[in-house]
Amino acid sequence: MSTDSLGGRLRALIIGDAQADRVVPPSGFTAQLTLFAAGAMAFLAVFALALSLASGRLADRWADELARAATLRINAPAEQRTAQTEAALKILRQTPGVASARAFTAEEQAALLAPWFGAALPLDALPVPQLIEVIEDDPGYDATGLRLRLQAEVPGAVLDDHTRWREPLVDAARSLRLLAVVSILLIAGAMGAMITLAANAALAANAQVIEVLRLVGAQDGYIAQAFIRRFTLRALSGAAVGMGFGMLGVWLMPAASDEGGFLTGLGFQGFGWLLPLAIPLLGALVAYIATSRAAKKRLGDLT
Repeated sequence: MSTDSLGGRLRALIIGDAQADRVVPPSGFTAQLTLFAAGAMAFLAVFALALSLASGRLADRWADELARAATLRINAPAEQRTAQTEAALKILRQTPGVASARAFTAEEQAALLAPWFGAALPLDALPVPQLIEVIEDDPGYDATGLRLRLQAEVPGAVLDDHTRWREPLVDAARSLRLLAVVSILLIAGAMGAMITLAANAALAANAQVIEVLRLVGAQDGYIAQAFIRRFTLRALSGAAVGMGFGMLGVWLMPAASDEGGFLTGLGFQGFGWLLPLAIPLLGALVAYIATSRAAKKRLGDLT
């Protein structure tokens, strides 16, 4: 398609033709269906897009937080716990690839257990293991070799590199992101199907008018352009309204918080708020393609 032809189509789509526009009913079932379908699908697309972006952030955050951290538990009798803790810290500080290692204080361990056992948990009266936080450095440490050395020198030490926790969580977040992308594609397909039905209904209802236009010399492209323009603009306006309500709904959702976990913070962040602005344009593109195909097929059947 040449640049002049594309520019001509864009001008015809924006400016239109008053005579040709009379072919398409300005109101009625088809207009309402187009506006409702575009608005509803844009509303759902905003939430699907927000879920996709939030899932991506969640996957990256979980991966970053868990990839470089490990926990060493000292399961030893109370009289041996301090000595084994010091021995484990010494080994960790001598291990290549370990950036830092520190033992949790009693207050920090109590805070970790407080959500399950309450704030007044008496750690001294319970056999709670001593926890050591291990931060990995680039390029990382040899976990197998470190476990073997700890097993030989600190019998009560158990190294947990969070692999069994990290991989399922990251996979789940990535699956949510993929599901959101698939949802956006399904939304676009459903919108295209409903607009196709509306365009077919409008074309069938105006079959006699189309025949008259043909008799006076109107080309099928001229007639089709009227339907394409009207349905594209309806979809654009409906999608813009739906996008506005969707962004308002996302803005009203709870902000990210540690208490809410992954159930909060599902909105947009920073320049992400600009991404939904593309939804009305994509809706108009879907309507343009769907109406073009419907008009071409229907006008061919009416020949």
